[in-house]
Amino acid sequence: MKQHIMASLAEAQAALESLLDSADGLAAIEQAGALLIRIFSQRGRVYACGNGGSMCDAMHFAEELTGRYRLDRGALAATAISDAGHLTCVGNDLGYEQVFSRYLEAHGRAGDCLVALSTSGTSRNILRAAEMAKSLGMHVITLSGRQNASLAPLSDVYICTPGGRYADRVQELHIKVLHILIELIERHFFPENYGGQPAQPGEGRGQQACA
Repeated sequence: MKQHIMASLAEAQAALESLLDSADGLAAIEQAGALLIRIFSQRGRVYACGNGGSMCDAMHFAEELTGRYRLDRGALAATAISDAGHLTCVGNDLGYEQVFSRYLEAHGRAGDCLVALSTSGTSRNILRAAEMAKSLGMHVITLSGRQNASLAPLSDVYICTPGGRYADRVQELHIKVLHILIELIERHFFPENYGGQPAQPGEGRGQQACA
């Protein structure tokens, strides 16, 4: 049993090291952080979606923006598309491919942002959500485990985190990336939580940054 534990941890370590060694991946994370900061500065909203474990990651991302991450601070406007009534209604009546895009059609506005999670990079409902977001004038940040010729062009930022053969390693990298994005946002709007000086009025703090 111990050898399997060690092998699993070594595999996860190798996946993380591959991301650390990826100049393109690190640059994409930085671009995503800057984009989210700009969106919150302009009082935009962030929507997150994914399937299965990626939906759980989307919910985790949203609740740590609306609630808290490490320390107390103001709330940030984020929603995971995870309402069971909506998902089952649209899935039953219109088809599962539309469960996320339909929600964005109802709630998304120009200047908002979709954070889309797909370990395979091929989920049709994620592709439809990205298409809807772009048609509404929203921004799209995609976290995937593979490049996708259809999804990447719809993304303002496409973060690819190859984690190996299985989706769980990709998801482990995705949650790490999401935590980094939250920290970058907090460091900008709430620097006092990280040993910096509080933002001054007009610098995107308080009601300008939060909803």
